[in-house]
Parts: sequence; C-alpha cells; structure tokens
Amino acid sequence: MAKDVIILGLESSCDDTAAAVVRLRNDQRGEILSSVVAGQSDLHADFGGVVPEIAARAHTEKLDGCVDAALTQAKLSLSDLDAIAVTAGPGLIGGVLSGVMCAKGLSAATGLPLIGVNHLAGHALTARLTDGLDYPYLTLLVSGGHCQFLIVRSASAFVRLGGTIDDAPGEAFDKTARLLGLPQPGGPSVEREAQSGDPARFALPRPLLDRDDCNMSFSGLKTAVLRARDGLVAQKQGLTRQDRADLCAGFQAAVSDVLGAKARIALARYLSEAPAAPSFAVAGGVAANQTIRAALETVSSDLGVRFAAPPLQLCTDNAAMIAYAGGLRFLTGDRDDLTLSARPRWPLDQSQPALLGSGRKGAKA
Repeated sequence: MAKDVIILGLESSCDDTAAAVVRLRNDQRGEILSSVVAGQSDLHADFGGVVPEIAARAHTEKLDGCVDAALTQAKLSLSDLDAIAVTAGPGLIGGVLSGVMCAKGLSAATGLPLIGVNHLAGHALTARLTDGLDYPYLTLLVSGGHCQFLIVRSASAFVRLGGTIDDAPGEAFDKTARLLGLPQPGGPSVEREAQSGDPARFALPRPLLDRDDCNMSFSGLKTAVLRARDGLVAQKQGLTRQDRADLCAGFQAAVSDVLGAKARIALARYLSEAPAAPSFAVAGGVAANQTIRAALETVSSDLGVRFAAPPLQLCTDNAAMIAYAGGLRFLTGDRDDLTLSARPRWPLDQSQPALLGSGRKGAKA
C-alpha cells in the first residue's frame, strides 16, 4: 500500500493569509495536522471592505510566518513534506500572486513538487475532507465572491447546475452591512443584529423564485434594503436599533429563503441521477451563517439526503482545504512547475457559458 502523503497548503486569494499541513491516506481520507490563518480585518476596517493593494502587501509580509507556524504546529519540517499546494486562482490577483510566488520559492529551494489549486475546488472538496462524502455529491458553494450549485463528480470534475447572476450572497451581506453602518466583514455583523430582529416586518423580495432553475440574484434584494432604509430615514430622520435589527433579519431571511428554494430544485436534478449515497454539502464563508445552514439542512431532511456542513473555521478561507485539494491531485500524479500562473478568474465548470460575463481575463464564473 502506498504511504501517506503530507501536503503544505498556502491560501491568499482575498484577505486571509493561511498555511496548513494535511496528511492524506491512499484512500483519499485527510487529516489536518495544522491550520494557521492570519486575518486582515483590522487593516481594512476603515475602508468598508477589502482593499486589494493593502491585502496583497499583507500577504507578502505574513506568508512566511504562517508557513513557519503551520510546520511548527504540525511538528514537521520542510523535509517531511511530499508537495506544496497553493491557491492559483480565482481571487484578487495581487494576493493570489503573493501565494504563488511564495510556493514557487519553496518548491525551487526544496525540490518539492508544486501543485496549483482552484480556490473554488478547495471549498467544494472540504466536505470530503471533513465528512468523507462519496462522489458524486451536490454542494452549494456560497461565499463573498461566488454562489454556485455544483455536482462534485471527482476532485477534478464539477458540473454547475446554476449560480448567482449578479452579487454573491457574501457580497450582498457586506453591502447591506455598509448600508446600515455595521462593521466589516458584513456577514457576522448582519447575523448578530438579526438575532434581535423581526424578519417579517419588511416585505423584501425573493428574486427569481418564479423560475424553475438554479440561478439566483441578490443585487435587487440589496437595493430593496437601501430603499427601506431611506424610507425610514425620511420618515423618522434616522434609524433606531430595532429598525436596523429588523432590516438585518428581513434581509437574512430573504437570502435564506432563496437559497433553500433553489436548493430544492438543485437537489431534484442531482437526485434524478440516482446517486448511490446522496449527499448535499454547503461550503464557503456564508455557510457559517446558522440561519442559512438550518434552512439548507431542513431541505436535505425533507428529501432524505445526507447533509454536511464543515466546521465554522473551515467555511471561511483556509489553507487546509487547499492542501487537501492539492493532495488529491498529487495522488493522481498531477503536478505543476515553476511556470504556474496566478489567475484572477478560473471557473470550475468550463464547459458552460459564464453566468457573470467574460472579458480579456476570462469567464468570471
């Protein structure tokens, strides 16, 4: 039997600098030996969102320290590794480039194989790392920049059933937080405020629920929150704490309802293939939202499908998922070399037309 492989993973696609070490067995089961994440929230707090140039510089400054910490936590050295995996896209190009160049340097210095990983594949494969799901399974990848229903057929084969045609839910959470004067990142801020709010007070829209497909839209929902806020300000010359909580609760409920309804459609299409062990996983930063998790788990239970959601620390960007996805490639003999490029756009399912348009940099999603 082939020996276990140990992979160092690097992640720097947005505003979290991360390194992790994962051990993979020959049966593709994974064990996280260490996971280190250095956040940047304090650097971007005054700007209402992530500033790409600040993020890229911070990645450059923090990557070496994260690698050292991950190896120390795992009680290993570079000589114990079998390969180095790194997010090669999609993401903010400066950040992705920082990670790729760091990984190239380590590979060149040690002679270890280099493996470029699609950040979205890392999220989509997380449930296989944490819950051992069998292929094929359905996953909802829901994050700050992406929202897609994908059938995961293997570590390199993904079929997109649908996705957002404009803002991703995480982006809509961030924008809603800014509209209401809440701190970034917006997802946790809105979720905290919503706990004391009335989700039924405002009649916010549920976009595209009249369509029998898996596509979603959240831009109009964000605009509806803006109009409701402006109406309250005009009427009362400001917002009360309860007004803000009710708007947050209404917005969160609308997102949850849309994701739940579209999940039913996606699951029906997935189940039509009669998978032997039907499973539905949620992944990405927005998967940390407890209201959304509960709605998706209810849909899965109604349809008799196993539901899997990663631990909260593996929902947001992390390097363990990158190490695992890279390890799966390594086990099949895939390798990259020092010509590996950073890619700002990199759809998982390249057989379908882009949902969000295209351009010189390629399809967005």
